Amino acid sequence: MTMLHGQLDAPNLTASPAQEARNLRIALVSETYPPELNGVALTVRRYVEYLRGRGHRVELIRPRQPGDARNDGADEILLPGLPLPMYRDVRFGLPATRMLRTHWRMQRPDVVHIATEGPLGWSALHAARGLDIPACTDYRTNFHRYSSHYRLGWLERPIDLYLRAFHNAGHCTFVPTGAQRAQLAARGYRNLAVIGRGVDAQLFNPQRRSRALRRRWDACESDVVVLHVGRLAPEKNLDLVVRSFDAIRRMHPHARMVWVGDGPLRRKYEQANPEHLFLGPLAGEALAACYASADLFLFPSLTETFGNVTLEAMASGLALVAFDYGAAGEHALDGIDACLVPYGDERCFIQKAVDLARFPGARTHMRLMAREAIKPLRWPVIIGEFEQQLRILAGEHATQQRTAATG
Repeated sequence: MTMLHGQLDAPNLTASPAQEARNLRIALVSETYPPELNGVALTVRRYVEYLRGRGHRVELIRPRQPGDARNDGADEILLPGLPLPMYRDVRFGLPATRMLRTHWRMQRPDVVHIATEGPLGWSALHAARGLDIPACTDYRTNFHRYSSHYRLGWLERPIDLYLRAFHNAGHCTFVPTGAQRAQLAARGYRNLAVIGRGVDAQLFNPQRRSRALRRRWDACESDVVVLHVGRLAPEKNLDLVVRSFDAIRRMHPHARMVWVGDGPLRRKYEQANPEHLFLGPLAGEALAACYASADLFLFPSLTETFGNVTLEAMASGLALVAFDYGAAGEHALDGIDACLVPYGDERCFIQKAVDLARFPGARTHMRLMAREAIKPLRWPVIIGEFEQQLRILAGEHATQQRTAATG
């Protein structure tokens, strides 16, 4: 493909006038979608809404969720699915190669985009290849890194081999950071293009800070409120949050620890830490108010492909402590708008959390700079780059077909 000359080449994001003028038929396949609350589901919904708003015909293909209507809409196909064993509140789609092949013969899309790497995603990729429809994929989750956290370490290599075969079978794979593109290229992934992530800076805004909410948390303005937002699961390295907060509380006895999210470890952490506040899953303005009303955000995960919550925290004007990779490594500067920690150095993580809790002036400066750092990351710009890539992929493939037919 000419749009991606090599594994580490930057993609050509300039479409021709003819490509710009033409709306596309896009089949978008995802095994997670709202009301499921996770970064992939919410990002996919943004893509769907943006592309439809631009006039493209987007057909969403996903597993049926509890409560979904039985009749498929004209722009949505709901297929059988099952709960993911490690994440019972998230479903994965069952293989549907034959059904998709039959459907796409009758209503052929210009391009297929596959957002998740499960059985439904694989069958969509297989069907698209069989019909010679250009297909691209997202590298969304480091599933191979999860295995050791569920006593399935022996599966790490097979999962990694599967993911590489899956993505290399498509025409190109989108990754969120340049660092991850380099890492995956070194592991044999081909045709990689960077499409970042955005943040809704209007929703996630320091102006949503609420004294009333802090009072409900039993925190006055001088108290340090520490926040974690995300899934409460083994691969998230949550013990590091607890140890960091314990160190902070030895210095600030009235500090408060607030958790937003749900998951298999919630009950365990609630029982072990009865003085912490566990608010469960939140979204929209309720989530934004939690971000803005806290003082310090701890993000200890070592398994993320990106970490959307770090951008939401920065947009909300929070002082952030995170390992130097993913979204933090891509968009933050250590000591300026966040505290970045060498990957895996937990002692340093705790020390930087304590330092930020100790010095309110440093937190105030960092909160202001964090908000400034994310201003360029507007969703319309990010998804606009994705739209350009879809146009180029569909246009180049159509040109190749016309050349083959006349040659």
